[in-house]
Amino acid sequence: MAGKGIFAGLPWWVTWVVVPVVLIVVFGGFIASALGFLVGVLFKLLIAAALIAGVVYLVRRVGGSSSSSSKSDW
Repeated sequence: MAGKGIFAGLPWWVTWVVVPVVLIVVFGGFIASALGFLVGVLFKLLIAAALIAGVVYLVRRVGGSSSSSSKSDW
């Protein structure tokens, strides 16, 4: 495996501390923007689901009490 050859003579803290810190510094902006995008999409999906559920609730509440139509009309 090539990874073991690269880090073979180095102390453990280089592999487990320095390398992740360097990767976070280099790719931190990309990681943050990707996480921000995912959180934004999830938030928008939750808002959409809540709005759709609210509309369905209102239509069933208002339509069910005022109209005498049945489901067979569809």
